[in-house]
Amino acid sequence: MEVIEVMENFIARIRPDEEMRKKIDFSYRIDNQSIIIFEIHPHFKDKTRKIESPVAKTTFVKAANHWKVFWLRANLKWYPLEPFPTVETLEDFVKLVEEDKFGCFWG
Repeated sequence: MEVIEVMENFIARIRPDEEMRKKIDFSYRIDNQSIIIFEIHPHFKDKTRKIESPVAKTTFVKAANHWKVFWLRANLKWYPLEPFPTVETLEDFVKLVEEDKFGCFWG
């Protein structure tokens, strides 16, 4: 599967129904070799503004042919996910994020 197909399928699975998307939604961004999954929600003071809160990040390392997996800590810095700092496929990455066995992505 291609990157966009994998990510679109993942986002389609986790998005809330149409009515709820006004309060919370999910999307992703491709930035060079990285993909960032983020939550979209209204600003707490100004409901007309939208805030993007990063959830998870992966970066493809061509030389090693794997994906590095990162989670965002409270200090707003990305850290490798332990004990799975790398995965072989993008499908493996979205599975890790969706399952979130360590409570790093969804809280």
